Amino acid sequence: MLSCGLPLRCVGPACPSGCLSCRFPLCGRSCHRRGVAAIVSDKLLQWYDAHARDLPWRARPAEPAPEPYRVWLSEVMLQQTTVAAVKPYFEAFTLRWPTVEQLAAAPEEDVMAAWAGLGYYSRARNLVKAARAVAELGAFPDTEEGLRELPGLGAYTAAAVAAIAFGRRAVVVDANVERVVTRLFNLTDPLPGVRKAIRTCADTITPEERAGDFAQAMMDLGSSICTAREPKCLLCPLANDCRARAEGDPAALPVKAPKKAKPVRQGRAFWLEHDGSVWLVRRDGKGMLGGMRALPDDGWSARGDGADNYPVDGAWQPLGLVRHTFTHFTIELSVERLFVDAPPPGAGLWWPTATIDEAGLPTLFAKAARLALA
Repeated sequence: MLSCGLPLRCVGPACPSGCLSCRFPLCGRSCHRRGVAAIVSDKLLQWYDAHARDLPWRARPAEPAPEPYRVWLSEVMLQQTTVAAVKPYFEAFTLRWPTVEQLAAAPEEDVMAAWAGLGYYSRARNLVKAARAVAELGAFPDTEEGLRELPGLGAYTAAAVAAIAFGRRAVVVDANVERVVTRLFNLTDPLPGVRKAIRTCADTITPEERAGDFAQAMMDLGSSICTAREPKCLLCPLANDCRARAEGDPAALPVKAPKKAKPVRQGRAFWLEHDGSVWLVRRDGKGMLGGMRALPDDGWSARGDGADNYPVDGAWQPLGLVRHTFTHFTIELSVERLFVDAPPPGAGLWWPTATIDEAGLPTLFAKAARLALA
């Protein structure tokens, strides 16, 4: 029994508390919230102290919190990207721009080039904007509310930085946490509609102290134990508290709405070569791959195919097809080559083909370049 007079565990259908076993917190009193959180958080933090992943942007348990810059940079990079893919980018960024002030002073085109391959290039543009806002402020805001004011920082990133870098109690919910919570509370409604319930339930188990370690523990649990396929329930520190394990099939959660078929767009990329160099353009600042260096193309977009418009007339040689999947569509890009004696109309630059990997081309056009050079 807690000091608010409500039971920690469910007492049956008439239970008025909204305790962990009832799944939804109806009692808003802090004493009950702390009691419910202790069911999960103590076990999980003990597990985290022994099994925390060693990541370049993290501090180990019991060590001082990492710099806000490193937490923020890693969280932005990790959106829709794997830890394995992010590690080399994070190390390269922090070696080249060790502080947020140095990143703020960097030309946007250099940051965009260094970001190439991570995808979601609007994040890179917002990275520069946010770094400049922090430099102007003199430091990172240390609250969720303040962090949300920075360009590109949504609810998740602001909560993660507040909890991990500043020790604030914040409810941090990423895809790994979603999976753990839906199973722990046996939330069987499909995504995305169940996300409000996920956040509510996550709030009940987030402790007042060590919220940053707890958030990272939830992420690590989802990454290594409570995995999407074949969860390792026998190794899970929360197995005895997991409603899905007791009542159903953890691997069946979270329930996902049926995916809509992605449209397939058709387009062309043009490899204009002269004296060992290729003609590169810079895409418009807004829109798909905005601000990135790229090969000229025929105007394809997420909304439609490209037109049959070539940058110059000539005997173009078809080299083959590259395929790339974006969030909302797939593009099939025919790559064609022409050797020329002069640059085509419009702005651009000649780039040595021998160092094309240093041009910072986005993944789609990097694929096209590899095809052209094969």
